[in-house]
Amino acid sequence: MNLKEIQLSRSERLVLQEQLPQRMKDFSTKKILVLGDIGLDEYVWGDVRRISPEAPVPVVEVQRQDRRLGLAANVAANVASLGGQPILVAIVGEDSAAGELGERLASAGVVQDHLLKDPQRPTTRKMRIMAEHHHIVRVDFEHRQFLSGDLEEKLLAQLKTLIPQVDAVIIEDYAKGLLSEKICQETVALGRHFGKKVMVDPHPQTPLSVYQGADLITPNRDEALTLAGLPFDELRARPDWLLEVGEKLRREGQFDHLIITRGKEGMSLFVEDQVTHLPTYARQVFDVTGAGDTVIAALALAWVSGASLEEACVLANFAAGVVVGKVGCVPCSPVELLNYVQDHQD
Repeated sequence: MNLKEIQLSRSERLVLQEQLPQRMKDFSTKKILVLGDIGLDEYVWGDVRRISPEAPVPVVEVQRQDRRLGLAANVAANVASLGGQPILVAIVGEDSAAGELGERLASAGVVQDHLLKDPQRPTTRKMRIMAEHHHIVRVDFEHRQFLSGDLEEKLLAQLKTLIPQVDAVIIEDYAKGLLSEKICQETVALGRHFGKKVMVDPHPQTPLSVYQGADLITPNRDEALTLAGLPFDELRARPDWLLEVGEKLRREGQFDHLIITRGKEGMSLFVEDQVTHLPTYARQVFDVTGAGDTVIAALALAWVSGASLEEACVLANFAAGVVVGKVGCVPCSPVELLNYVQDHQD
């Protein structure tokens, strides 16, 4: 590998941290278009005291239930919670779940003007059965299919109108059928034409070519390995496996920038011939659900507010540290984020 590796020193990290409060003051003026699959995250919490006599499975005695914004809707909610202006472009069904999703979007400060309805699909719902902090099972209500030709053209018409008006675009792929190669490539082309950054949170089942030419892609470690077509078991013994994967993804996808998130090991930022490793700031991890949504929302806002990508990564790592200490998809607020940054000044 010809990449130059850099580990940020403690003093360098502190300098970057000191800039974050000022960057966050500019978030309120930034419009971020969020394009992707959306849905409801449902949580059923209860106690497990016995095994079912009907089958060897636990019986959950329900104590409470909750519904939250999920998938790309959680990205938009994070943009709003951090002080930005999200513009959500997505598909819902014609059902009661779409109505409840709309109510929760309104409560989160996310405009619903650009949601298209598809009568041929249900609004995506993911139900998680929880015993305290333990995840027992997940039940999905969804229909994975690409849009009809008419709906795809309506979506593209919206993008052509909206992209010139925003500061950046986030493509949030959960492989539910919204993001065809045509839609993604048209989005990338529009971003290039109008000088708007296009960032991608990829899905490992989507071919890398679908996102080709985006400004930034943010896979986690396992997604990066899958997208690169490289088996982790064979690479594990090689100390430079991360460099090989990152370089392969950047080259084949023609991405200007690449960030590989690595859980407790932090992030690695690939730019040209250099990779910079940044630490995580998570104190306690209860649930990583939605952490990637928070990361890309914080990254986008910081980057378009004048932060360097290194600064944006530091802020995103702090934001991720906040949300993994909670259960489920819960957005990060500016107060929580600033307090968390302050706690790590020493």
